[in-house]
Amino acid sequence: MHFHRPSIFRSSLRSIVLVVAFALATTHANAEALLLVEADTGKVLQAENATYPWYPASITKMMTAYVTLKAVKEGRITLDTLFTVSPVAASQSPSKMGLRPGTQVTVDNALKMMMVKSANDMAVVLAEGVGGSIDGFSAMMNDNAKRLGMTQTNYVNPNGLPAEGHVTSARDQAILARAIIHDLPEYEYFVHIPSIRYGRRITQNFNKLIGRYPGADGFKTGFICASGYNLVASATRNGKRLIAVVLGASSGMARSIKAVQMLDRGFANDQLSWLKPSLGTVDSLAPVDASPPDLRDEMCNGKRHRPASDDDDTVASNSSEGSGQALAFFATGQTPTMKPSELLAAAPAPSEPIPVYAGPTRTGAALIATVAADTAAQEQASAKHRGKKSRVAARKPPEAGTDDAGKQAKSSAKPVKHANARPDAAAKTADKPATSAKPKAVAKPAKPAPKPDAKSSNG
Repeated sequence: MHFHRPSIFRSSLRSIVLVVAFALATTHANAEALLLVEADTGKVLQAENATYPWYPASITKMMTAYVTLKAVKEGRITLDTLFTVSPVAASQSPSKMGLRPGTQVTVDNALKMMMVKSANDMAVVLAEGVGGSIDGFSAMMNDNAKRLGMTQTNYVNPNGLPAEGHVTSARDQAILARAIIHDLPEYEYFVHIPSIRYGRRITQNFNKLIGRYPGADGFKTGFICASGYNLVASATRNGKRLIAVVLGASSGMARSIKAVQMLDRGFANDQLSWLKPSLGTVDSLAPVDASPPDLRDEMCNGKRHRPASDDDDTVASNSSEGSGQALAFFATGQTPTMKPSELLAAAPAPSEPIPVYAGPTRTGAALIATVAADTAAQEQASAKHRGKKSRVAARKPPEAGTDDAGKQAKSSAKPVKHANARPDAAAKTADKPATSAKPKAVAKPAKPAPKPDAKSSNG
């Protein structure tokens, strides 16, 4: 018996290791990646799954802005340089501005639209303008990522829409955020614009900390089904700036709450930081060699349909009392006593939306006229749309048994045109001309066209 104990022990130990490894893998598949660092020193204050590969979604646009603004700083382009919306740019999935191909827009306006509205079309406009093509610009993005030490990042496009091999990590996004702060201080305002106005349409920043959390001053949100809800946020208090990265949250509210909780702990524990074991700097975190977790089933299964944008509707305006309390904390820069969920549900601090528009740079009276023209055009288009809906609603269905009822039933049998729909046999025969004067049976209505796949969206 004595000679068999080592083998039994090794077998048991092997089983335990396998069980633990499986448990860790399962835990990781459902976990978030969290990271909190000091902006100046890069010191890590909190790290959970920070070096696991992750799908970036729209936080990709941080690098798009970085590469574009580096080109501005180096004099290769200016903020007034005009780029043209190509058919490729116009064809991008939402969220987007929806400008038509051939429309020109300045670098300045494209950046504002991209960073506040998370406009996928504007990201491609900048990529094609700066890099000549999406592939050319992606190469520039990867060159900069390599130079900055973002060893777990590979970019395939400038907006973060789903693509094979388009990956990053919380570690790498914190490195990029620090680079934006240190390399481009004169252009940093692009990462914390509260809102923009395009004609009569006002878009609030998808980063709910902006205008709500005292000292919030960056950066970007992102969402696709595979990644979950992502956020890179920063805040400054008493001259100290912290960067929080949240990847894979279950909702827009959840990612914002996680960021607030990390930032609160980071600012509150400053006095006791010497008691905690050092986690090193963000650059020294060891990358994990693994595949990115795919959260598609959790985020976008049939029971949990997600919008085409990462603007999560779970954050809504709260009571006027809660909003007033939040604004008081924001104005004074005090540490809020409200719960993070209450703080984030309050209305943002009042601010004047920054106007954005197509065409060359305008100021003064010319800018006012352009905003007015965009507003009038949108109102005219809206009125035309409402009128069309009213005309359709005014058409009463014909009474059963009349000739018109037969004609309507016949027309309803025609197939619905859709890129992914295949007409059935009944729909095909409905388009053929009649070969007999005999009355026909009323055809069954065609099957509705399938809904577009929300799994390829980002924001």
